[in-house]
Amino acid sequence: MLTETIFRALADATRLRILRLLGEMELAVGELAQVLGQSQPRVSRHVAILCDAGLAERRREGSWVFLRAHPVMENRSPLLDGVARLLVHAEREDAEFGSLCESDRRKLNAIRRSREASADAYFERHAADWDELRSLHSSDRKVEQALSDALQEEPIGRLLDVGTGTGRMAELFAPRADHIVALDKSLEMLRIARAKLQNLPPEKVELVQGDFGDLPFPAQSFDTVMLHQVLHFAQDPAGVLAEAARVSRPGGRIVIVDFASHDFEELRDRHTHTRLGFADADMEHVLASVGYEPRRPIALEGGKLVVKIWCARRVGAAGDETVRKVLSS
Repeated sequence: MLTETIFRALADATRLRILRLLGEMELAVGELAQVLGQSQPRVSRHVAILCDAGLAERRREGSWVFLRAHPVMENRSPLLDGVARLLVHAEREDAEFGSLCESDRRKLNAIRRSREASADAYFERHAADWDELRSLHSSDRKVEQALSDALQEEPIGRLLDVGTGTGRMAELFAPRADHIVALDKSLEMLRIARAKLQNLPPEKVELVQGDFGDLPFPAQSFDTVMLHQVLHFAQDPAGVLAEAARVSRPGGRIVIVDFASHDFEELRDRHTHTRLGFADADMEHVLASVGYEPRRPIALEGGKLVVKIWCARRVGAAGDETVRKVLSS
């Protein structure tokens, strides 16, 4: 019985503290052990009980296992929401439990600082390369403003940020999105993004390891799909966009930020670009072929490289057969 399993899981002070911590941010098992001052195997046992009860969920990234409080999803049991509210009241009314939770949050700040220090070290190592690339095109501020304007006309809804990198796009659009899934193949980039996004409410954003050519989500999962400076890494851009179409809801939008066609061959060697930008006609053809209705692209000049923003709308079930053919080819 689910109710009995939930209440058995709550019958331990450590597990209550874990739930309050996961209400603050997503944490690795080792980070939880550090905050709680307990061994990792012991914390893992507590975590297993919470996950079995549906109060928390695991997600593996390489050799790390991250935990999050069970996210707010459609058709979620009101009982789980009730547990979260109960713990908030318990912390306010039970002085001893409240003191433990406050102490845990102070220790959590050390985790935040450690993540930020790791991110700063990464940026320092790569600053010269990124500055070189930025010098070739319009400023990040100009691109972000144009992108924000392009998505202004209607709600963003549930957003998939494909190739999130440092998490900047997720951070930028968090105030306007209902929920954000930030996906990247690189474990190192996910850790950088986690440091940037760790102050957002945990129910607002989730970080997922995955490949843009094989998205780990059901069909029609997102209202908006974004690929910001990532498609030029694709060996098969059409396959990537077909996957984006598969997970887009009918009427949903895709927005692609990348370079117009160029001849800077050095970007292949120095920045591992597979594609030297995209021509409007080619992009529009591929988008249409996988079930999107393209709109007029936006060009941002101001450097040797022209940044383009391509937007399109998912036309619905009529394009599904085409998407399946592209994915299977």
